[in-house]
Amino acid sequence: MSLSEKDGEALVKTARAAVTEYLKSGKRLTLSENFRSEFSYNSGVFVTLYKVEDLRGCIGFPTPERKLYQSLVDAAIASATEDPRFPPIRYEELSDISFEVTVLTPPEEINVENTSEYPNRIMVGRDGLIIIWEFGSGLLLPQVPVEYGWNEEEFLNHTCEKAGAPLDCWKCKSTKILRFEGIVFKETSPNGNIVRLQL
Repeated sequence: MSLSEKDGEALVKTARAAVTEYLKSGKRLTLSENFRSEFSYNSGVFVTLYKVEDLRGCIGFPTPERKLYQSLVDAAIASATEDPRFPPIRYEELSDISFEVTVLTPPEEINVENTSEYPNRIMVGRDGLIIIWEFGSGLLLPQVPVEYGWNEEEFLNHTCEKAGAPLDCWKCKSTKILRFEGIVFKETSPNGNIVRLQL
């Protein structure tokens, strides 16, 4: 999957426009025919919102079940209004919010003979992780371990924690671990320049 800088800019600007429209009027943004045809392939996507450096919302769709242009708008609105960790963003706040869009490759399960092999089968700075255990699942995007300076084992521990599982749950045979890659574009400041993150 390859996305140009121009694609990244279009995705981030559309995510911002979708949230702005929704908070202003309660309506979904009408996307241009051009944008829809450009991003009419199926892809997972996450939209992350920051206020200064602090996380302010992050919601998305890990699997490529719908068209990217549909998922992008839904993820953007949901991250602004439905992230259970934060109060919904108010329209007045938008000038302080930076937008980030991560387009995902389809998740693939990592198969190992022995669970101790997992840390060697993933790579911080390239992979995002999904952990599925008997009581639920959790996902961390590829940029998260880079931001926190984690190694591969810490990344696995924290993804388990995100899934509501014990930290060492990844060592259980019954736990499934999936990896995916992400292409990340973000605003350098609220409504500012849009850059591709090099993880």
